[in-house]
Amino acid sequence: MPIYAYRCAECGHADEHMQKMADAPLTQCPACQAEKYEKQLTAAGFQLKGNGWYQTDFKNSGACAPSCPPGGCH
Repeated sequence: MPIYAYRCAECGHADEHMQKMADAPLTQCPACQAEKYEKQLTAAGFQLKGNGWYQTDFKNSGACAPSCPPGGCH
């Protein structure tokens, strides 16, 4: 289940809530009860792992990808 960040426009209270994607957004602030609790835009927190990804195959190696033309990808 995704974790969503919320912030109250009235009192500034901020918190994270685990909700299903199909759940309606929360609107009532748990701190001040105002109907100004809004979902915030946040960056996704994931990392690609395993063979074939930049982190494991090409980072710091100085090598080009197999599809690069002879002489490198400069």
